[in-house]
Amino acid sequence: MQLFLDTAILDDIKKGSETGLVDGCTTNPSLAAKAGKDYNEVLKEICSIIKGPVSAETVSPDADGMVKEGIAFSKIAKNIVVKVPMTVEGMKACQQLTKKGIRVNVTLVFSANQALLAAKSGAFFVSPFVGRLDDIGEVGMDLIKEIKLIYDNYKFKTQILVASVRNPIHVLDAAKIGADIATMPYSVFEQLFRHTLTDVGIKKFLEDWEKVPKKS
Repeated sequence: MQLFLDTAILDDIKKGSETGLVDGCTTNPSLAAKAGKDYNEVLKEICSIIKGPVSAETVSPDADGMVKEGIAFSKIAKNIVVKVPMTVEGMKACQQLTKKGIRVNVTLVFSANQALLAAKSGAFFVSPFVGRLDDIGEVGMDLIKEIKLIYDNYKFKTQILVASVRNPIHVLDAAKIGADIATMPYSVFEQLFRHTLTDVGIKKFLEDWEKVPKKS
């Protein structure tokens, strides 16, 4: 399973990239606003660090506007993937952009039917938001299971990009189900490395090493 960072904070992206374990990045204007930078400039900088897919989100409400934005985004770097929302207009834009050879990430997906429509529209990625479903009392990972079943049934090539990941358990569950990608904040990515027993073991090894006789 591929691991993406969901952020526009360049320092976090650089730190993640340095591990050699980050495969891509998802971002949006809201994340760029938190970083306090112009969105297009942020995208250029991210694409200079991350060589895998970098999702750039459109904001137009209509298909024509989304397509125009998507074409502009695609000129920033070859690894840009254009994000469009799961709406009627978004699906129109997805089909038009796909025909132009521009990869599309359909975002804000909350049902298996929506994911089916995204795949039929030629989406490269579909982004179901598991954390937001958890927030309203549903089990977000149940949606990933449903999408995986449907995509396997019909051999859709659209990749499942699990979004709104809040904790390492979401990452684990996504991997167990067979999702293609999980995108997460840097704080969650950091947590994947940690385990209390690992820390205890390292401490014990170092303590024992100090007891080993050293040649003078």
